[in-house]
Amino acid sequence: MLENLFRLSENGTTVRTELLAGLTTFLTMAYIIFVNPSILKATGMDEGAVFVATCLAAAVGTAIMGLYANYPVALAPGMGLNAYFTYAVVLGMGHTWQVALGAVFLSGILFLILSVLPVREWIINAIPRSLKMAISAGIGFFLAIIGLKNAGIVVDHQATLVTLGDMTDPKALLACLGFVLMAALSARKIPGAIIISILVVTVVGVAMGVSGFSGVFSMPPSIAPTFLQMDIAGALNIGLVSIVFVFLFVDLFDTAGTLVGVAHRAGMLDSQGRLPRLNRALIADSSATVVGAVLGTSSTTSYIESAAGTNAGGRTGLTAITVAVLFLLCLFLAPLAGTVPAYATAPALVYVACLMARGLSEIEWDDVSEMAPAVVTAIAMPLTFSIATGIGLGFITYTLVKLLSGKFSDLGPAVIIISVAAIVKFAYY
Repeated sequence: MLENLFRLSENGTTVRTELLAGLTTFLTMAYIIFVNPSILKATGMDEGAVFVATCLAAAVGTAIMGLYANYPVALAPGMGLNAYFTYAVVLGMGHTWQVALGAVFLSGILFLILSVLPVREWIINAIPRSLKMAISAGIGFFLAIIGLKNAGIVVDHQATLVTLGDMTDPKALLACLGFVLMAALSARKIPGAIIISILVVTVVGVAMGVSGFSGVFSMPPSIAPTFLQMDIAGALNIGLVSIVFVFLFVDLFDTAGTLVGVAHRAGMLDSQGRLPRLNRALIADSSATVVGAVLGTSSTTSYIESAAGTNAGGRTGLTAITVAVLFLLCLFLAPLAGTVPAYATAPALVYVACLMARGLSEIEWDDVSEMAPAVVTAIAMPLTFSIATGIGLGFITYTLVKLLSGKFSDLGPAVIIISVAAIVKFAYY
């Protein structure tokens, strides 16, 4: 049955290899069950319900990817977009979390439509690589400043905007320990470096009396406080168009980059460097975002951590199904998720930021017309505390620099359209 369903022999793998690959992938991304509720609860969402929504969204999305696309790729609520959801859309702009969920739902529907239409690859390929890399890095910097603030390492300052926090505070010190431990374990190629570090810091914090202990196992909390709570009508307000666009834009390009990266490492690309069954993979990813919004979490997307599983030999959807089952088992860890404090998850935000910043190395630094817009994009996100603003300023800068430097051929229709839309947004909304 498994052979026929996943074509194991055809892909040069076995059930045992796929199961081990799935476990490897799960360990590298399981931190999301602690980090996502920690971030989204700041909006007023019920933490227990978000925990269940996170586990279910990851399980359902990953299962769709495994069964429909037969890809060894796992999905879960995306880092970066969950922070944008909380700190920019809800806390920054003042929208309710229900409206924000509505925006996520609409972005998923649009993504699903684009996945079916033949224009999806044109859209993906139309955006300059330098801006794609800068957007990824900028989201990373956005995550980093949130992580540093949550840990108390960076605090507000009236004169200098921000300054160093109280480094004698045990919470700040434990956060520093968590980050160093993550980096060290990753350097040693130990699977699950992030979740191991989160749990170690949590245990140390509880032992020191810095935080309390709520237990480990229990029946799953009720998902009712977030299930079907998205406000779609509210999200259709014209003022939220840019928010829906950011959710769609980031999810689309993040997914495309992840799928190509994982498939390349797994040797799945054809002779022309194309992905087999790409439309199925994109449909699976966009469907996961829709399901996640219905359950009550921010955008669900493909995880680059899936590459850990392909490095362990994962080649088919059986790897993804293994991850999905493990996320379902996590439903019974709600008390442990409630025990994990913000200072234990904050280092994960900073560490993920480091991983996302690697894309800056692929920018053409010798070409000022590529470099300058990329830098504007990356630094604008944390400094304006808005991913949407960073993307808009980046595209406007790219278009103007290319026009004034006479490099008209570098400007495609998609870039010009996005730039004009950004100008209109800044001028009127």
